[in-house]
Amino acid sequence: MTDTAPATDLHTEATSPEGADSANTGPLAAPVYLLPGWLNSDPDHWQSLWERQFGDQRVEQADWTWPRRGDWMARLDEVLQQDARLDRQPAVLVAHSLGCQLVASWAEHSQHTHRVAAAMLVAPPDTERDDMPPQLHNWKPIRRSRLPFRSLVVVSSNDPFCSLERSTAMAADWGAQVVIAGALGHLNAASGLGDWPQGRDLLHRIADNRAPW
Repeated sequence: MTDTAPATDLHTEATSPEGADSANTGPLAAPVYLLPGWLNSDPDHWQSLWERQFGDQRVEQADWTWPRRGDWMARLDEVLQQDARLDRQPAVLVAHSLGCQLVASWAEHSQHTHRVAAAMLVAPPDTERDDMPPQLHNWKPIRRSRLPFRSLVVVSSNDPFCSLERSTAMAADWGAQVVIAGALGHLNAASGLGDWPQGRDLLHRIADNRAPW
């Protein structure tokens, strides 16, 4: 396993004058695909708000309750192959929770990773934990190959589904930069993020390959 990836504190960046002036919270030029986690993202989730506000496209899965890893991977591959826009401009993936594990698994096996320019992976869960629900047992082992596109992992310091040590170790294996968003639980609707403008700014940064995160 790779050493833990270096991390940036999002709270420090977001509250600094420089961070406020450079924030970009609008639509992206590139096609954006939203990859929700187990049970999908509810209407108040920031992914759902981005879908409504910016026209980002959700990748719908046939079964959100009992997610089969292979089926989810095949669906993502299908969606990306069918989008003719990606022949000219690769997509940006925005994954939450189990969607992060989907990106890692898909990228390890797909022949179409060139259709993705970058990915933002938010709150990856530790699916190797003993207390994972039975619906997620086929999501282990976690795929840890280096991602073949730019990637940013955004984590919370008190995520109930993954320790900070484990999430940063996954990010290091994936070759991703890490941003610690603070003590915000699973970075979902219950975290009170609203439409999460700080996250949108991070998305612009990884899409445009602008550092620091």
